[in-house]
Amino acid sequence: MFGLFNRRRSILESGLLKGAVDQHSHILYGLDDGVKTQEDSLAILRYLEEQGVSEVWFTPHVMEDVPNTTEELRSRFEELKAVYDGGLKLNLAAEYMIDTVFEERLSRKDLLEHGSEVVLVETSAIAPPINLWNVLDQIFKAGYRPLIAHPERYRYMDQSDYRELHNMGCFLQLNLPSIVGFYGESVRQRAQYLLDKGWYRMVGSDCHRFRALETQYTAKELKKETVVKLASLMEGDDEI
Repeated sequence: MFGLFNRRRSILESGLLKGAVDQHSHILYGLDDGVKTQEDSLAILRYLEEQGVSEVWFTPHVMEDVPNTTEELRSRFEELKAVYDGGLKLNLAAEYMIDTVFEERLSRKDLLEHGSEVVLVETSAIAPPINLWNVLDQIFKAGYRPLIAHPERYRYMDQSDYRELHNMGCFLQLNLPSIVGFYGESVRQRAQYLLDKGWYRMVGSDCHRFRALETQYTAKELKKETVVKLASLMEGDDEI
């Protein structure tokens, strides 16, 4: 009896995907290191719908090495919507690396928002940009709120950095694979710390490949108390 109560379960078994909003993905094909073909994009969307997901945000990379323009992203989004006949609600934003391309587009307010006046941003996992805190401040001054993609994966950050991000008013986005150990134990522990603190605002799959998504969703790693804490985050945020 106690063994059943304490057993770890997979994301699929947890029921977390029923009605869930995937806030971060690279499912929009042919734009970055994510999904390559329209066929693969449609297959992943069908799979997500079968698992009960209700809404998906496409967040292709924008960075110096992948300088997708706003017009290019919108055009590809419309192409996929034209052939998709499922029931998922589809949304378009972008994941902006904090670099010179982002700073230039921020100055022109040429950004795809993740909801109302929210911008999804990331940094290298290894080291921050020299001007990280200044750029975050500039985002606020431009009238946006930074949504920090997968902060648990930034090896250079510690608890004081996470606290500062929270105190500044930044939103934090959890990669769901992080909490099941897909990126290693250190990342999982950081994710659990931020989840326990209540500092995450939303969750995304960060899906790049169908096979990886299936692997993440079937890993039996979630404790019951973790499922409870994730449940409200998976439903999205009407205030954004």
